[in-house]
Amino acid sequence: MSVVNAAIFGVHLIFAALWAGTVLFMTYAVLPTAMNGDSSPGPLSAITGKLQTVSRASATLLFLTGGHLAATRYTAESLTGTGRGHLVITMIVLWFILAGLVEVAASKLSDGFDQQKVREPARNARPFLLGASLVSILLLLDAGAILGLY
Repeated sequence: MSVVNAAIFGVHLIFAALWAGTVLFMTYAVLPTAMNGDSSPGPLSAITGKLQTVSRASATLLFLTGGHLAATRYTAESLTGTGRGHLVITMIVLWFILAGLVEVAASKLSDGFDQQKVREPARNARPFLLGASLVSILLLLDAGAILGLY
């Protein structure tokens, strides 16, 4: 592996872990605090903004670095005709699902926080953040399976 490919792979892994970790932390720590009404809209709005920033930056960087890695490691035939290729395609689909779930959840939270509400937006965003957490875990498992096949 060249130094450039190693660096790209490193950035890819770091942002995948950051994205998954941010979603899981939001679901595990921040969401229950909001649902209990133990925080105010201002700080929760700032945290939600950070979630969106991490999600959007990660999605963009993962698309770019993943595209490079796929182009240098796979052919069209190996993507569609091998187990590892199927895992890569599954990862791409899961990334889109994760990005969508996070965007919907963040929108529900932000809209409610803008109205100075806390509990209701947290309840409305909960199913989307739970889904995003599940997808994050599936993405990490998928990545582990891809690496295990090398």
